[in-house]
Amino acid sequence: MELSTLWFLLIAVLWIGYLALEGFDFGVGMLTRRFARDDTERRVLINTIGPVWDGNEVWVITAVGATFAAFPEWYATAWSAYYLPLVLILLTLIGRGLAFEYRAKGDTATWRNRWDLVIFAGSAIPAFVWGVLLAAFVQGLPLDAGHDFVGDLGDVVTPYTLLGGVVTLSLSLLHGAHYLGLKTVGEIRERARRLAGRLAVPVVVVLAGFLGWTVLRGDSPSWAAGAAAIVAVLAVAAGATANARGREGWAFTATFATVAAVGATLFAALYPDVLPSTLDTANGLTTTNASSSDYTLTVMTWVAVPFVPLVLAYQSWVYWMFRKRIGVQHIP
Repeated sequence: MELSTLWFLLIAVLWIGYLALEGFDFGVGMLTRRFARDDTERRVLINTIGPVWDGNEVWVITAVGATFAAFPEWYATAWSAYYLPLVLILLTLIGRGLAFEYRAKGDTATWRNRWDLVIFAGSAIPAFVWGVLLAAFVQGLPLDAGHDFVGDLGDVVTPYTLLGGVVTLSLSLLHGAHYLGLKTVGEIRERARRLAGRLAVPVVVVLAGFLGWTVLRGDSPSWAAGAAAIVAVLAVAAGATANARGREGWAFTATFATVAAVGATLFAALYPDVLPSTLDTANGLTTTNASSSDYTLTVMTWVAVPFVPLVLAYQSWVYWMFRKRIGVQHIP
């Protein structure tokens, strides 16, 4: 396997890990606004993701950094096209991090409500916009012969990419509901299970529509993308079944698999391109013409081999240490 292909696969894994891990805490963040009935319940929801949300965000930093190092032309072209949406994501993520820390610094309901709104926006906006931007990779952008972006925001935001945003937003809500069912006790747990049951059908509908559109977009549909799309839809159904039977762990695992399969569908449909051109196929960026030198990729590979397992082991240990359920009775 060529090193450029290997690093395309590794970047896909990083994005999938980010969507699957950050997805559930985006979902929990959105649920703090309407699902939680009072301040105590909001504190329960925030405490379920408190030890892990910032670690989950490391995945996207690593994904972007790996893209910059392994595929500098992909990074430069895509981020110039995505400048305004990325600034919006950055600002909302900064606001969400501040809100987690500052909502407890004031004693008034007004103070906490304002920060709760920031948590909601800082979860909902990135969950939606990331879906738009990842779908735009598959859709392609207007690139000239020099691989420069020559369009505007209207070329990024289209019906297809907007549907991609709806998919990541709705999947995050479902993922977050399953996570709350797994991590809480009492009434919050039961309400989270009921909410997940109500969300399953609409999620399947938008997911099937988007993945079908993705797989059938090109002249020669990818069998790998088609297989991943089928897995994604079946995993949602499996999660709904497990949730109905009170198997929260399996339900959460199923939506985790769903998110992973959605990411696999997008990257399988994209390969061997990394950013197609909608003006002329010859202007598109591929794993070959957008990659760094073999020497750079070789050094990156030797660095990744020992450190990636260490990072995975540490993050797994964090999840294990904070595995216990919590409820309103644990809030002083």
